Amino acid sequence: MPRRKRNLVALPRLLASITRIDSASECAPEDLGLRRDAIDAIWSAAGALYRTGAHQALTINIRRHGKVIMNRSIGHVRGNEPEGGAGEATLASPETPICLFSASKAISGLLVHKLVEMGKLELDEPVSRYIPEYGQKGKERTTVRQLLSHRAGIPAVPSKNRDYRIMYDWDAAVAMLCAAKPYNVTGERQAYHAITGGFILGELIRRASGLSLQQALYQWLAEPLGCKYMTFGIAPEYRDIAARNVFTGPRPPWFLDWAAKRVLGANFREVVRVSNEAGFLSCPIPSVNIFATADEAGRVFQMLLNGGEFEGRRVFAKETVAELIKPMGSRQFDGMLGLPVRFCAGLMLGDNPVGMFGRKSRHAFGHLGFLNIVCWADPDRDISVAILNNGKSLAPNSLARTARLIDAVCMQTQA
Repeated sequence: MPRRKRNLVALPRLLASITRIDSASECAPEDLGLRRDAIDAIWSAAGALYRTGAHQALTINIRRHGKVIMNRSIGHVRGNEPEGGAGEATLASPETPICLFSASKAISGLLVHKLVEMGKLELDEPVSRYIPEYGQKGKERTTVRQLLSHRAGIPAVPSKNRDYRIMYDWDAAVAMLCAAKPYNVTGERQAYHAITGGFILGELIRRASGLSLQQALYQWLAEPLGCKYMTFGIAPEYRDIAARNVFTGPRPPWFLDWAAKRVLGANFREVVRVSNEAGFLSCPIPSVNIFATADEAGRVFQMLLNGGEFEGRRVFAKETVAELIKPMGSRQFDGMLGLPVRFCAGLMLGDNPVGMFGRKSRHAFGHLGFLNIVCWADPDRDISVAILNNGKSLAPNSLARTARLIDAVCMQTQA
């Protein structure tokens, strides 16, 4: 009998025993133009993803026509870790806060757009107008829009600074990136800024608003949307209920560890370990460490889908949202991701015949987070979706099952 891989999450025999459904918030699918078996098909795909053993906890929130049709969780917050994890098992719930990783970029980018709406920034002005020390070594003409759309030419941490702990020293990180020499100065070449861009965007927010990042996030998004946990990092009193990130699946090949080290200052497994450190949970790291529940992340994208409104409250101007989702240049192979990706000023865009957010998703917009976290809105289907999880894995079956879950959402909500 083959041995089960040690670094997969132990799976219970019955998923029903570890499933939590917020039935009070879920509307009848029939009232929103869906069949009951459409919901069953989506939930079955979510269960298949969980059964890969790649995730200790998985939560999913879906809205259609502005109403919640799914708000559910499977798994454990902690106590079910691979490789000898210990502690009392605690069930996850739809209210479990989970780190969004790179989906944080979408939310941090919205704070920049709020400043544009307030007349304190302009998207097509150079970053150096607001941060003078950034304007050196060829970065003098780099615009705010180019920085938001991964065309600023600073995708990787400079080699002499490849110690992940620089993320915990805000002033040192900003100074490092201001002094960095870009690999491209025209803004024509796209290369995903996994960590770097967030610090400069965060500095723009701090200088233009006079607020801390936490204050800006609370005032402009979390409070208007009614979010309890949406913060950079997570407060100590909530850390026991937040999902702990776990590395699962096979060890990454050397070239992926090399790429992670180049971009993040740590290899793949180390990144997961770092994401549970007190520093990561305490410091604002705009590109990667916003925590939220699936419902809270879904509220952000539903608000954008509504043209800036949520539950009758105006959060962003309609013109701001229209400018935000405007495509930035043509589709091209991203210099860091090695994939054809479409971006706007702060978000990833869908595509035809298939894109990041499923089939026939040309008008969809959202963001991925550490491979398996996916948040998006699709105006053609009138849906907003947040799929959150805490397993960090390159296992082919996990990635395939994530793609199948996205596809199930798309196909079952097709107009």
